[in-house]
Amino acid sequence: MPAFSDSASDAIASSLAAVPAGTPVSEVARRLLELLTGGDVAPGTRLPPERQLASALGVGRSAVREALAALEILGIVDVRPGSGTYLRGSASDLLPQTLRWGLMIGKQNTDQLNELRAGLESYTARLAADRISTEQLETLRGTTATMAESLEDLKAFVAADAAFHEVLATAADNAMLTDLLQVTRSLLRVYNDRAVRDREDMEAAHAEHAKILAALEEGNGERAASAMVAHMATARDRILEATED
Repeated sequence: MPAFSDSASDAIASSLAAVPAGTPVSEVARRLLELLTGGDVAPGTRLPPERQLASALGVGRSAVREALAALEILGIVDVRPGSGTYLRGSASDLLPQTLRWGLMIGKQNTDQLNELRAGLESYTARLAADRISTEQLETLRGTTATMAESLEDLKAFVAADAAFHEVLATAADNAMLTDLLQVTRSLLRVYNDRAVRDREDMEAAHAEHAKILAALEEGNGERAASAMVAHMATARDRILEATED
């Protein structure tokens, strides 16, 4: 695949205007999206390094890193550790992903996506209470235990949290519901990764998952759904607090 030369790198970077101070990551990603889907960058092109993009946009490297992570989730770019970040397809190929990105712009749409996810997760828990297998329950016990053991390891905690919800979706045994959840979680991933930031957040999230698990063990769909609603509400509050900070 073609990689950027020094001249191509400079051309890409020079195409980016600086963004205002304090600009949210979504705006940084939108600037990159406009450039990458404009037809001037060939599919497979390796993008300039983070530091060069950050310099061109006038933002910190962390903002560029988060923006690229969001674009990777949506299928716009391919981030290859040790190699670089590559544009995946042509402008027409990227249209569906571009439309999906539009859903993430703005606080209002983020709130609406959180509400949608809460409803989907609640119904998933209700269905799973009746359909979950012994093996799936045991897996959920394991992920919950891992969360309790990972209060000093944020990355491991977040991974166990995600695994809990994935197993629950499988247990609900509804392919369409699972697909909707996957899309919604994908769109919210950048925000959901901020839902727990310290030990206090992790302890609260673990307790919420433990209540969901207890209801599932009892086969009580109403309790499982209610526990999930409570978990989604507090997770939303933590996400909003993190994004405001």
